Amino acid sequence: MDFSALQQTSKIGDAWRYPEAEARRNGLLHVDSDPDHRLYWEEYGNPAGEPVMVLHGGPGGACSPAMARYFDPARYRVILFDQRGCGKSEPTVASAGAAIALTNNTTPHLVADINRLRDALGITGRMHVFGGSWGSTLAMAYAIAHPEHCASLILRGIFLGAAEDLHFMYQGNAATFAAAPFALTAPGAYVSYPEAWRAFLTPIAPADRGDVMRAYKAIFDMVPVTQDERERQLAAALAWSVWEGTISNAIPDTGDSGKFGDETFALCFAQIEAHFFANALFMAPDHIIRSAATLARIPIHIVHGRFDLVCPLTQASRLVAALADAGATPATFVVTNAGHSAMERENALALTAIMDGLPALA
Repeated sequence: MDFSALQQTSKIGDAWRYPEAEARRNGLLHVDSDPDHRLYWEEYGNPAGEPVMVLHGGPGGACSPAMARYFDPARYRVILFDQRGCGKSEPTVASAGAAIALTNNTTPHLVADINRLRDALGITGRMHVFGGSWGSTLAMAYAIAHPEHCASLILRGIFLGAAEDLHFMYQGNAATFAAAPFALTAPGAYVSYPEAWRAFLTPIAPADRGDVMRAYKAIFDMVPVTQDERERQLAAALAWSVWEGTISNAIPDTGDSGKFGDETFALCFAQIEAHFFANALFMAPDHIIRSAATLARIPIHIVHGRFDLVCPLTQASRLVAALADAGATPATFVVTNAGHSAMERENALALTAIMDGLPALA
C-alpha cells in the first residue's frame, strides 16, 4: 500500500519572509591560472548594506537565487558565488573534466578565493559569513584564517568532516549489505533510508564495498574512453548525488530528485565531494576543533536539525563543547525539528530570524 499521500513536505514552501529576487549584478572573477579558475558571483539586496558572504554546501553544491531569501534586502548586501569547479564558475568538472577542474581546488584555495572576491567587490570591513553543511566548514576555515574579517558566523548543519562523520553517511553496513542488507552492523544514515541506500550501493561491486568512498573515487578518477565507461561514471555520479539529496530532507520528495538528479550537477557535485573527502578536506586533523579559541572570539550562530542524517547533531554538539572549553558559548544554538536541508521550513525560518536579529554592524 502506498502511504506517500499521508506525508507532507518539510520544505519551506510559501513561508519565506522575503521574496525571491533577481540579482542586482553578477560577474566572473578570475582567481587563478594554470589552470584558469573563474568564480561566478551574484549580488543581492542593498549595495550599501551590511555585507554577507554566502558559502554553499557540498563541496560542489553551487548557489541558487533562493539562497538570498534569508536576508532583509533593505539591510544586507548579499554575495552568492559558486566555488571552484561547479555551478556557473569556470571550468566545471562536467565541462572540462576532473583533471582540470579539480587542479588547485582545495580548501586553502577556496579560503583565498573569498578574500579575492571581497577585494574585487570593494568589501573592506568586517562581514557576516553564512554557510551550511560544507559551507559551515568553509566558513569556519575562513574565520580561523581571517578572524579580522568576520563580524559573525551564521552556520547551519555543522560539518566537521572527521572520518567517522563520513563513514556514517557513506559506509554504514555496506561491507555486509550483500549478505544481510537489513542488518544494523554499523551506524549510518542508511537506517532511515533503506531503499535509497540500496540504490547508492548499486554502482559498487560487493567485493569493493569494504571502502565505498574509495570505490566511488576509483570510478570518478577513471578517464572514460568508451560510451560504456562514460555511462558508468555518470551512473555513479547520479547515485552519489541523489543519495545525498534524498537524505537531506526529513520527508524526502521521492517523486522528484531536484537538482541532485541533474546530470551536469551530479557530475560536478559527486566528483568534487569525493575529491575533498579523499583528501581529508585539505585540512589538518581536527583543524576546526583545535582552533576553537580563535572561533570563540567571533559571535557564532548555529542552526542544526535534530533529524539531520547528513551531518548528525553530534557534530554541532562537539563544536559547542569545544567553544565552551575555549571560554565561549554560541550566541545562538537552535536545534530544529528538521533534517539537513537549508530549505526545510524550520531551518529556513530559524536562519531568517537570526539574520533579522543580528546587532547592526558599527
